[in-house]
Amino acid sequence: MPKVMIADIPIPNAFAYGSPVAGSRVAVTTGLLKELEDEEVEAVIGHELGHLKHRDVQIMMFASVLPAIFYFIGYSMMLSGWFTGGRQRQGGGAAPIIIGLACMAIYWILTLFVLGLSRLREYYADRRSAMNVEEGARKLSEALAKIVASTVRMKRHRREAGGLNSFKTLFIDDPDRAERDEIQIAGTRMFRADQQLVEEILSRRVTMLDRALELLSTHPNIVKRLTALQKLYSYKP
Repeated sequence: MPKVMIADIPIPNAFAYGSPVAGSRVAVTTGLLKELEDEEVEAVIGHELGHLKHRDVQIMMFASVLPAIFYFIGYSMMLSGWFTGGRQRQGGGAAPIIIGLACMAIYWILTLFVLGLSRLREYYADRRSAMNVEEGARKLSEALAKIVASTVRMKRHRREAGGLNSFKTLFIDDPDRAERDEIQIAGTRMFRADQQLVEEILSRRVTMLDRALELLSTHPNIVKRLTALQKLYSYKP
């Protein structure tokens, strides 16, 4: 049974982490407890338990190793080529640079693959919450909508979140997406009912720019994510 922790972070979010030695943890932020209702927190924890059940922490850690290896090899080879190229009259310094550039290209391709895998795991965790929490799809939809809307409003705290980038993959929602998601929830107001907020976001059209930016994100586009949850509303296990 994972331990539930409270992280003293003002932005509304949650994450799961752990190891075979230290055990598993599910953490919710103080901002999340302030912004969400109890039933929405329940769905968020269901999402994080889904990550633990699917071993996403370990999967993403191992998946991230390969791009890092190619990055360091490529960077080292390019540095080697630049420092030795000037002393090689026959142009022998060009080979390390070419190999380095090839490694960097592989690094970017693998990075896009890892980001895509991260987004896929988020969908799986969403589905796990929807299937195991009573009315989980509705509760999680409302929670995600309120998390995004709240993060957009918290201009100052969003800047403070820059220091959390090293483990934002673990978050239920990427704080850095708030700037881009702000366009898709423009016009929403705090006094609207939860389902009205969800419907407002779902009414937004996903543009080609949104799809392109999603390729560089650890988390799915909020409109696409809520649309996937909508399909689970009437699901009967």
